[in-house]
Amino acid sequence: MISGIRLKVCGLTSLVDAEAADAIGADYLGFILYPKSPRHVTLAQFSAMIARLPPGRRPVAVMVEPEPADLAAAAGAGFAAVQVHFRAETPLEQVRAWSDQIGTERLWLAPKLPPDRAFSSDWLPLARTFLVDTFHAAGFGGSGQTGDWEAYARLRKEYPEHHWILAGGLKPENVAEALRRSGARWIDVNSGVESAPGVKDAAKLRACADAIRAAAAGQR
Repeated sequence: MISGIRLKVCGLTSLVDAEAADAIGADYLGFILYPKSPRHVTLAQFSAMIARLPPGRRPVAVMVEPEPADLAAAAGAGFAAVQVHFRAETPLEQVRAWSDQIGTERLWLAPKLPPDRAFSSDWLPLARTFLVDTFHAAGFGGSGQTGDWEAYARLRKEYPEHHWILAGGLKPENVAEALRRSGARWIDVNSGVESAPGVKDAAKLRACADAIRAAAAGQR
């Protein structure tokens, strides 16, 4: 945690980058198991890394509309949580099945919401934690584009009993403004702290941590 702000560094592909994330105080380390992502790691690759991950940091599996067998494999691989991205039109029964399989505490839901579609309150009983990412028609996250920070703020205010993670295009240059406008206390960074897809930049990670600290100090 950095000055009261929880931080997840996502899209990690190596122990070097995991250690760089740990060095700045990241709480969660995200590993993308989605094969179409340029930051994809296999479950075997993650399993080879887990014993050498920084102690105390919690790894998160990032998946897209997983099949039950794949979800079960990830759940048993040592992840602290499983972040599931899914289309907004996904049947509620399917989302409930993921929740039943993983449990509401370990499941993080990341619905892919078009700008004209409202967040469904039907999802709320199925998870304690929700990730709000930028809508990208061609994919699931990782667009590098910022989202609607005010919409995030409204969700966080309307449903304070849940945890809300802000994602989408966050980087050292805009993270302070994002925190101010969204009121987020938990953020997710990925492409904004990279030198190339899947390669984290230690200097950008440090700059992001510095920006978080400066923003937090300004809010006191």
